[in-house]
Formats: sequence, structure tokens, C-alpha cells
Amino acid sequence: MQPSSQMLKGILEGAILQIIQQGDIYGYALHEKLAALGFGDIPEGTIYPLLLKLQRNKLIIGVRRPTGNGPDRKYYHLTDEGEKTLTIFQQQWHQLVQAMTNLNQGDESS
Repeated sequence: MQPSSQMLKGILEGAILQIIQQGDIYGYALHEKLAALGFGDIPEGTIYPLLLKLQRNKLIIGVRRPTGNGPDRKYYHLTDEGEKTLTIFQQQWHQLVQAMTNLNQGDESS
């Protein structure tokens, strides 16, 4: 089952930052990686505007690199600010997962 688009909206930026942290990546490869990880078939029309937003906010930088057999590709990597933002996202995600775990277990004490 694919996650709902409303659920994805809240976590897609953090997921993209985390994938980029693992190594420089270009847009189509990012799209494929998200699909392989179980995020479903996210339209490229969703991913590219997010990449532009992350660049505008100085969380990532895009650098064009030659491919050797076609047009250059823009590879993205995290900035220092992107690393900080990702750390905050991961902390908030952990808190949310813990809250949902508590809810599922009927535990209000944690």
C-alpha cells in the first residue's frame, strides 16, 4: 500500500535530505530511490519543485556534471544548514514514531 499524499507531504523533504546525505544524487535517481524505498510513485512534478525549494532555502546545492553521453546532470548535495535541518527532522521524526508506538500500545506514560 502506498502512503497517502497527505502523509508524504509532511515527510518528503526530510526523506530527500536524508537520501542526499547518503551521497550526491541527481533528480531522476532520487525519484527512483524514493520508489525503491517504498514511497510509491511520486510524480517528478512533486520532486523537482521540492529540490528547488531546498536550494532556495540553502539546504542543498545543485552542481551540473557531465554524463559523458548526453546532457549534463544536476547532482545535489547537502549544505551545512541542510545537515542541521536533517538532524532536527530526524529528532522530530523519532519523537513522532515514539508517540505513535505509545498510542498503538496504549501506553500514555512515555
